[in-house]
Amino acid sequence: MTSAKDFKERVGQLANKYYDEVVAYRRHFHKYPELSNQEAKTSEFICSQLDLWGVEYKKNIGGYGIYGFVNGKNPNKSTIAFRADMDALPIKEETNLPFISTNEGVMHACGHDLHMASLLGTIRIMKELENEFEGRVMFIFQPSEETYPGGARKMLNAGIFDEMIPCKIFAFHSTPEMECGYIGMTEGKAMASTDEIYIDIIGKGGHGATPELNIDPILAASHVVIALQSMVSRNATPTTPTTFSIGKFIADGRTNVIPNSVHLEGIIRTFDEDWRKQCHELIERIASQTAKAYGAEAKVFVDHGYPFVYNDIHLTRKVLDYAKTYFGETRVVNLPPRMTAEDFSYFSQEAPSCYYRIGTRKKNMPITNLHTSKFDIDEESIKNAIGFSSFLAISFLNPS
Repeated sequence: MTSAKDFKERVGQLANKYYDEVVAYRRHFHKYPELSNQEAKTSEFICSQLDLWGVEYKKNIGGYGIYGFVNGKNPNKSTIAFRADMDALPIKEETNLPFISTNEGVMHACGHDLHMASLLGTIRIMKELENEFEGRVMFIFQPSEETYPGGARKMLNAGIFDEMIPCKIFAFHSTPEMECGYIGMTEGKAMASTDEIYIDIIGKGGHGATPELNIDPILAASHVVIALQSMVSRNATPTTPTTFSIGKFIADGRTNVIPNSVHLEGIIRTFDEDWRKQCHELIERIASQTAKAYGAEAKVFVDHGYPFVYNDIHLTRKVLDYAKTYFGETRVVNLPPRMTAEDFSYFSQEAPSCYYRIGTRKKNMPITNLHTSKFDIDEESIKNAIGFSSFLAISFLNPS
Protein backbone atom coordinates (compact mmCIF):
# COMPACT_ATOMS: atom_id res chain seq x y z
CA MET A 1 0.00 0.00 0.00
CA THR A 2 1.25 3.47 -0.84
CA SER A 3 2.62 5.28 2.23
CA ALA A 4 1.41 8.65 3.43
CA LYS A 5 4.61 10.40 2.33
CA ASP A 6 4.22 8.98 -1.15
CA PHE A 7 0.78 10.60 -1.32
CA LYS A 8 2.15 14.10 -0.73
CA GLU A 9 2.91 14.79 -4.39
CA ARG A 10 -0.30 13.09 -5.53
CA VAL A 11 -2.46 15.12 -3.18
CA GLY A 12 -0.68 18.32 -4.20
CA GLN A 13 -1.43 17.60 -7.83
CA LEU A 14 -5.10 17.03 -7.04
CA ALA A 15 -5.22 20.25 -5.02
CA ASN A 16 -3.96 22.07 -8.12
CA LYS A 17 -6.40 20.18 -10.33
CA TYR A 18 -9.44 21.23 -8.30
CA TYR A 19 -8.19 24.65 -7.24
CA ASP A 20 -10.25 26.73 -9.68
CA GLU A 21 -13.35 24.72 -8.87
CA VAL A 22 -12.93 25.23 -5.12
CA VAL A 23 -12.21 28.95 -5.59
CA ALA A 24 -15.56 29.17 -7.38
CA TYR A 25 -17.24 27.50 -4.39
CA ARG A 26 -15.63 29.96 -2.01
CA ARG A 27 -16.74 32.93 -4.11
CA HIS A 28 -20.29 31.56 -4.32
CA PHE A 29 -20.49 31.21 -0.55
CA HIS A 30 -19.01 34.67 -0.10
CA LYS A 31 -21.47 36.26 -2.51
CA TYR A 32 -24.50 34.62 -0.88
CA PRO A 33 -23.84 34.57 2.89
CA GLU A 34 -26.48 33.52 5.40
CA LEU A 35 -26.70 34.18 9.13
CA SER A 36 -26.78 31.55 11.88
CA ASN A 37 -29.81 29.27 11.71
CA GLN A 38 -30.67 30.64 8.26
CA GLU A 39 -28.23 28.64 6.10
CA ALA A 40 -30.92 27.08 3.86
CA LYS A 41 -29.50 28.06 0.45
CA THR A 42 -25.95 27.39 1.60
CA SER A 43 -27.03 23.88 2.57
CA GLU A 44 -28.82 23.39 -0.75
CA PHE A 45 -25.69 24.35 -2.68
CA ILE A 46 -23.49 21.94 -0.70
CA CYS A 47 -25.98 19.11 -1.21
CA SER A 48 -26.11 19.81 -4.96
CA GLN A 49 -22.35 19.26 -5.21
CA LEU A 50 -22.47 16.09 -3.12
CA ASP A 51 -25.24 14.78 -5.38
CA LEU A 52 -23.10 15.43 -8.47
CA TRP A 53 -20.27 13.36 -6.99
CA GLY A 54 -22.47 10.51 -5.74
CA VAL A 55 -21.48 11.05 -2.11
CA GLU A 56 -23.78 9.72 0.63
CA TYR A 57 -25.03 12.27 3.16
CA LYS A 58 -27.85 13.34 5.45
CA LYS A 59 -29.15 16.90 5.64
CA ASN A 60 -31.16 19.18 7.93
CA ILE A 61 -29.37 17.88 11.01
CA GLY A 62 -29.59 20.21 14.00
CA GLY A 63 -30.90 22.90 11.69
CA TYR A 64 -29.30 23.06 8.24
CA GLY A 65 -26.39 20.79 9.12
CA ILE A 66 -25.08 18.11 6.79
CA TYR A 67 -22.94 15.07 7.43
CA GLY A 68 -21.86 12.14 5.32
CA PHE A 69 -19.03 9.86 4.31
CA VAL A 70 -16.47 9.17 1.61
CA ASN A 71 -15.83 5.45 1.87
CA GLY A 72 -12.52 3.89 1.05
CA LYS A 73 -11.71 0.18 1.11
CA ASN A 74 -12.84 -1.58 4.29
CA PRO A 75 -14.85 1.48 5.41
CA ASN A 76 -15.58 0.05 8.86
CA LYS A 77 -11.89 -0.23 9.68
CA SER A 78 -11.43 3.38 10.81
CA THR A 79 -13.27 6.70 10.54
CA ILE A 80 -11.89 10.21 10.83
CA ALA A 81 -13.98 13.38 10.61
CA PHE A 82 -13.55 16.90 9.27
CA ARG A 83 -15.83 19.78 10.21
CA ALA A 84 -16.54 23.13 8.54
CA ASP A 85 -18.79 25.90 9.85
CA MET A 86 -21.39 27.48 7.57
CA ASP A 87 -22.78 30.73 8.98
CA ALA A 88 -21.88 34.34 8.19
CA LEU A 89 -21.92 37.47 10.36
CA PRO A 90 -24.20 40.54 10.59
CA ILE A 91 -21.55 42.86 9.11
CA LYS A 92 -21.90 45.21 6.13
CA GLU A 93 -19.14 44.30 3.71
CA GLU A 94 -16.75 47.06 2.61
CA THR A 95 -14.45 45.24 0.22
CA ASN A 96 -14.13 45.84 -3.51
CA LEU A 97 -14.33 42.16 -4.38
CA PRO A 98 -16.15 41.29 -7.61
CA PHE A 99 -18.08 38.68 -5.59
CA ILE A 100 -19.03 41.04 -2.74
CA SER A 101 -21.97 39.96 -0.58
CA THR A 102 -25.36 40.45 -2.21
CA ASN A 103 -27.10 40.00 1.15
CA GLU A 104 -27.06 43.53 2.58
CA GLY A 105 -25.60 43.67 6.08
CA VAL A 106 -24.41 40.04 6.03
CA MET A 107 -20.84 38.98 5.29
CA HIS A 108 -18.49 36.02 5.51
CA ALA A 109 -16.04 37.96 7.65
CA CYS A 110 -14.67 34.97 9.56
CA GLY A 111 -13.55 32.69 6.75
CA HIS A 112 -16.42 30.23 6.91
CA ASP A 113 -16.73 30.52 3.13
CA LEU A 114 -13.15 29.24 2.89
CA HIS A 115 -13.87 26.47 5.41
CA MET A 116 -16.89 25.14 3.50
CA ALA A 117 -15.24 25.39 0.09
CA SER A 118 -12.13 23.64 1.38
CA LEU A 119 -14.13 20.79 2.89
CA LEU A 120 -15.89 20.35 -0.46
CA GLY A 121 -12.47 20.30 -2.10
CA THR A 122 -11.24 17.69 0.37
CA ILE A 123 -14.30 15.53 -0.33
CA ARG A 124 -13.58 15.90 -4.07
CA ILE A 125 -10.01 14.70 -3.62
CA MET A 126 -10.87 11.85 -1.25
CA LYS A 127 -13.62 10.69 -3.62
CA GLU A 128 -11.04 10.43 -6.40
CA LEU A 129 -8.75 8.46 -4.06
CA GLU A 130 -11.49 6.22 -2.65
CA ASN A 131 -9.84 3.05 -3.94
CA GLU A 132 -6.47 4.01 -2.50
CA PHE A 133 -7.18 4.33 1.23
CA GLU A 134 -8.75 2.21 3.94
CA GLY A 135 -11.53 3.32 6.26
CA ARG A 136 -13.69 6.34 5.62
CA VAL A 137 -13.77 10.10 5.92
CA MET A 138 -16.75 11.68 7.68
CA PHE A 139 -17.54 15.26 6.74
CA ILE A 140 -19.59 17.65 8.86
CA PHE A 141 -20.98 20.96 7.60
CA GLN A 142 -22.10 22.66 10.79
CA PRO A 143 -24.54 25.59 11.01
CA SER A 144 -24.69 28.34 13.62
CA GLU A 145 -21.16 28.46 15.01
CA GLU A 146 -21.45 32.18 15.68
CA THR A 147 -24.65 32.08 17.76
CA TYR A 148 -25.47 30.27 21.01
CA PRO A 149 -26.20 27.47 21.69
CA GLY A 150 -24.21 26.62 18.56
CA GLY A 151 -24.77 24.11 15.80
CA ALA A 152 -22.24 21.57 17.10
CA ARG A 153 -24.31 20.72 20.15
CA LYS A 154 -27.50 20.67 18.08
CA MET A 155 -25.97 18.21 15.62
CA LEU A 156 -24.70 16.01 18.44
CA ASN A 157 -28.12 16.10 20.11
CA ALA A 158 -29.60 15.08 16.75
CA GLY A 159 -27.49 11.92 16.92
CA ILE A 160 -24.77 12.27 14.29
CA PHE A 161 -22.46 10.05 16.38
CA ASP A 162 -25.10 7.65 17.70
CA GLU A 163 -24.11 4.81 15.39
CA MET A 164 -20.41 5.62 15.12
CA ILE A 165 -18.00 7.97 16.85
CA PRO A 166 -15.01 8.89 14.67
CA CYS A 167 -11.65 8.04 16.16
CA LYS A 168 -10.31 11.52 15.29
CA ILE A 169 -11.93 14.86 14.47
CA PHE A 170 -10.28 17.79 12.69
CA ALA A 171 -11.16 21.38 11.81
CA PHE A 172 -9.20 24.42 10.73
CA HIS A 173 -9.66 28.18 10.75
CA SER A 174 -8.62 30.99 8.46
CA THR A 175 -5.89 32.95 10.26
CA PRO A 176 -5.01 36.40 8.86
CA GLU A 177 -2.20 36.85 11.39
CA MET A 178 -0.25 34.16 9.50
CA GLU A 179 0.91 34.53 5.93
CA CYS A 180 -0.45 32.18 3.28
CA GLY A 181 1.74 29.08 3.13
CA TYR A 182 2.02 28.68 6.91
CA ILE A 183 0.14 26.43 9.31
CA GLY A 184 -0.06 26.52 13.09
CA MET A 185 -1.67 24.77 16.03
CA THR A 186 -1.71 24.59 19.83
CA GLU A 187 -1.20 21.50 21.97
CA GLY A 188 -3.75 21.03 24.74
CA LYS A 189 -6.03 23.93 25.67
CA ALA A 190 -6.33 25.89 22.44
CA MET A 191 -9.30 28.27 22.78
CA ALA A 192 -11.19 29.59 25.78
CA SER A 193 -14.61 28.80 27.13
CA THR A 194 -17.07 31.64 26.71
CA ASP A 195 -20.12 32.79 28.66
CA GLU A 196 -22.25 35.87 28.12
CA ILE A 197 -23.15 38.01 31.10
CA TYR A 198 -26.36 40.08 31.32
CA ILE A 199 -26.90 42.39 34.30
CA ASP A 200 -29.76 44.77 35.00
CA ILE A 201 -29.19 47.35 37.72
CA ILE A 202 -32.55 48.48 39.09
CA GLY A 203 -32.79 51.84 40.85
CA LYS A 204 -35.32 54.63 41.08
CA GLY A 205 -35.28 57.24 38.37
CA GLY A 206 -36.07 60.90 38.62
CA HIS A 207 -34.89 64.43 37.95
CA GLY A 208 -31.15 64.85 37.71
CA ALA A 209 -31.34 67.97 39.84
CA THR A 210 -32.82 66.07 42.80
CA PRO A 211 -30.50 63.08 43.20
CA GLU A 212 -31.40 62.72 46.87
CA LEU A 213 -34.88 61.59 45.83
CA ASN A 214 -33.56 58.92 43.46
CA ILE A 215 -31.61 55.68 43.56
CA ASP A 216 -29.12 56.29 40.79
CA PRO A 217 -28.62 53.07 38.75
CA ILE A 218 -25.92 54.71 36.63
CA LEU A 219 -23.72 55.34 39.66
CA ALA A 220 -24.40 51.85 40.97
CA ALA A 221 -23.74 50.25 37.57
CA SER A 222 -20.49 52.17 37.18
CA HIS A 223 -19.23 50.80 40.47
CA VAL A 224 -20.41 47.31 39.50
CA VAL A 225 -18.31 47.47 36.33
CA ILE A 226 -15.25 48.63 38.27
CA ALA A 227 -15.74 45.99 40.98
CA LEU A 228 -16.13 43.22 38.42
CA GLN A 229 -12.86 44.20 36.75
CA SER A 230 -11.05 43.22 39.95
CA MET A 231 -12.62 39.75 39.91
CA VAL A 232 -9.92 38.32 37.67
CA SER A 233 -6.90 40.14 39.12
CA ARG A 234 -7.80 39.34 42.74
CA ASN A 235 -9.32 35.85 42.39
CA ALA A 236 -7.91 34.05 39.36
CA THR A 237 -4.81 31.94 39.61
CA PRO A 238 -2.20 33.91 37.64
CA THR A 239 -1.40 30.83 35.55
CA THR A 240 -5.02 30.48 34.34
CA PRO A 241 -5.69 32.87 31.44
CA THR A 242 -8.97 34.71 32.00
CA THR A 243 -10.58 37.73 30.46
CA PHE A 244 -13.70 39.62 31.53
CA SER A 245 -15.15 42.50 29.55
CA ILE A 246 -18.29 44.62 29.64
CA GLY A 247 -19.18 45.53 26.05
CA LYS A 248 -22.57 47.18 26.54
CA PHE A 249 -23.70 49.79 29.07
CA ILE A 250 -27.13 51.22 28.34
CA ALA A 251 -28.62 53.93 30.56
CA ASP A 252 -31.61 55.33 28.75
CA GLY A 253 -31.90 58.69 30.48
CA ARG A 254 -31.13 62.17 29.24
CA THR A 255 -29.28 65.27 30.41
CA ASN A 256 -31.67 65.89 33.31
CA VAL A 257 -33.28 62.46 33.69
CA ILE A 258 -31.87 59.64 35.79
CA PRO A 259 -33.35 56.36 34.43
CA ASN A 260 -34.90 53.60 36.48
CA SER A 261 -32.42 50.99 35.31
CA VAL A 262 -29.15 50.29 33.51
CA HIS A 263 -28.45 47.28 31.31
CA LEU A 264 -24.97 45.71 31.10
CA GLU A 265 -23.68 42.95 28.84
CA GLY A 266 -20.27 41.28 28.77
CA ILE A 267 -18.24 38.10 28.47
CA ILE A 268 -16.11 35.89 30.69
CA ARG A 269 -13.56 33.57 29.07
CA THR A 270 -11.13 31.14 30.62
CA PHE A 271 -9.52 27.67 30.35
CA ASP A 272 -10.53 25.99 33.60
CA GLU A 273 -14.02 24.59 34.22
CA ASP A 274 -13.88 24.82 38.04
CA TRP A 275 -12.71 28.43 37.89
CA ARG A 276 -15.31 29.14 35.21
CA LYS A 277 -18.07 28.02 37.60
CA GLN A 278 -16.53 30.10 40.39
CA CYS A 279 -16.55 33.15 38.10
CA HIS A 280 -20.29 32.81 37.62
CA GLU A 281 -20.79 32.83 41.39
CA LEU A 282 -18.44 35.79 41.85
CA ILE A 283 -20.20 37.84 39.17
CA GLU A 284 -23.53 37.27 40.89
CA ARG A 285 -22.18 38.15 44.33
CA ILE A 286 -20.09 41.17 43.33
CA ALA A 287 -22.83 42.70 41.18
CA SER A 288 -25.55 42.14 43.78
CA GLN A 289 -23.59 43.37 46.78
CA THR A 290 -22.09 46.38 45.00
CA ALA A 291 -25.48 47.48 43.68
CA LYS A 292 -26.97 47.01 47.16
CA ALA A 293 -24.33 49.32 48.63
CA TYR A 294 -25.83 52.11 46.50
CA GLY A 295 -29.41 51.20 47.27
CA ALA A 296 -29.97 49.45 43.95
CA GLU A 297 -30.72 45.87 42.94
CA ALA A 298 -28.79 43.70 40.48
CA LYS A 299 -30.42 40.99 38.39
CA VAL A 300 -27.74 38.74 36.87
CA PHE A 301 -28.11 36.17 34.10
CA VAL A 302 -25.18 34.05 32.91
CA ASP A 303 -25.79 32.48 29.51
CA HIS A 304 -23.54 29.43 29.49
CA GLY A 305 -21.66 29.28 26.22
CA TYR A 306 -19.08 26.94 24.75
CA PRO A 307 -16.48 25.04 26.79
CA PHE A 308 -12.82 25.48 25.93
CA VAL A 309 -11.38 23.76 22.86
CA TYR A 310 -8.94 21.00 23.73
CA ASN A 311 -6.44 19.70 21.18
CA ASP A 312 -5.45 16.17 22.11
CA ILE A 313 -1.71 16.45 22.78
CA HIS A 314 -0.64 13.11 21.27
CA LEU A 315 -2.80 13.64 18.18
CA THR A 316 -1.70 17.25 17.72
CA ARG A 317 1.95 16.27 17.84
CA LYS A 318 1.32 13.79 15.04
CA VAL A 319 -0.51 16.49 13.06
CA LEU A 320 2.49 18.78 13.60
CA ASP A 321 4.77 16.09 12.18
CA TYR A 322 2.54 15.62 9.14
CA ALA A 323 2.39 19.39 8.68
CA LYS A 324 6.19 19.57 8.63
CA THR A 325 6.22 16.91 5.93
CA TYR A 326 3.62 18.74 3.84
CA PHE A 327 4.58 22.41 4.38
CA GLY A 328 8.23 22.16 5.44
CA GLU A 329 9.52 22.66 8.98
CA THR A 330 10.02 26.42 8.69
CA ARG A 331 6.35 26.96 7.82
CA VAL A 332 4.86 25.16 10.83
CA VAL A 333 4.18 27.29 13.90
CA ASN A 334 3.47 26.30 17.51
CA LEU A 335 0.77 28.77 18.50
CA PRO A 336 -0.14 30.01 21.98
CA PRO A 337 -3.71 29.55 23.28
CA ARG A 338 -6.26 32.13 22.13
CA MET A 339 -9.05 33.77 24.11
CA THR A 340 -11.38 33.37 21.15
CA ALA A 341 -14.05 30.67 21.46
CA GLU A 342 -15.46 27.95 19.21
CA ASP A 343 -18.24 25.39 19.54
CA PHE A 344 -15.93 22.84 17.94
CA SER A 345 -15.20 22.31 21.64
CA TYR A 346 -18.25 20.03 21.82
CA PHE A 347 -16.76 17.79 19.15
CA SER A 348 -13.42 17.79 20.96
CA GLN A 349 -15.22 16.30 23.97
CA GLU A 350 -16.46 13.37 21.87
CA ALA A 351 -13.18 12.12 20.39
CA PRO A 352 -9.49 13.10 20.15
CA SER A 353 -9.37 16.25 18.05
CA CYS A 354 -7.05 18.82 16.54
CA TYR A 355 -8.09 22.32 15.51
CA TYR A 356 -5.37 23.87 13.39
CA ARG A 357 -4.92 27.23 11.66
CA ILE A 358 -4.18 27.92 8.00
CA GLY A 359 -2.41 31.18 7.15
CA THR A 360 -4.51 33.32 4.80
CA ARG A 361 -2.77 36.72 4.73
CA LYS A 362 -1.45 37.87 1.39
CA LYS A 363 2.31 38.32 1.35
CA ASN A 364 3.49 41.85 2.18
CA MET A 365 -0.08 42.95 2.84
CA PRO A 366 -1.50 44.30 6.11
CA ILE A 367 -3.75 42.08 8.21
CA THR A 368 -7.47 42.38 7.48
CA ASN A 369 -8.70 41.01 10.77
CA LEU A 370 -11.50 38.53 11.40
CA HIS A 371 -14.99 39.94 12.01
CA THR A 372 -14.24 43.17 10.17
CA SER A 373 -15.97 44.67 7.13
CA LYS A 374 -12.84 44.49 4.95
CA PHE A 375 -11.77 40.95 5.78
CA ASP A 376 -10.38 38.98 2.85
CA ILE A 377 -8.04 36.05 2.22
CA ASP A 378 -5.32 35.04 -0.17
CA GLU A 379 -7.15 32.41 -2.20
CA GLU A 380 -3.90 30.50 -2.67
CA SER A 381 -4.54 29.31 0.90
CA ILE A 382 -7.27 27.09 -0.57
CA LYS A 383 -4.61 24.84 -2.10
CA ASN A 384 -2.96 24.51 1.30
CA ALA A 385 -6.26 23.79 3.04
CA ILE A 386 -7.56 21.10 0.70
CA GLY A 387 -4.15 19.58 0.09
CA PHE A 388 -3.21 19.28 3.74
CA SER A 389 -6.64 18.07 4.86
CA SER A 390 -6.48 15.30 2.25
CA PHE A 391 -2.88 14.49 3.15
CA LEU A 392 -3.88 14.35 6.82
CA ALA A 393 -6.72 11.96 6.07
CA ILE A 394 -4.48 9.66 4.03
CA SER A 395 -1.74 9.80 6.66
CA PHE A 396 -4.03 8.58 9.43
CA LEU A 397 -6.04 6.11 7.37
CA ASN A 398 -3.01 4.63 5.59
CA PRO A 399 -0.25 4.90 8.21
CA SER A 400 3.16 4.04 6.79
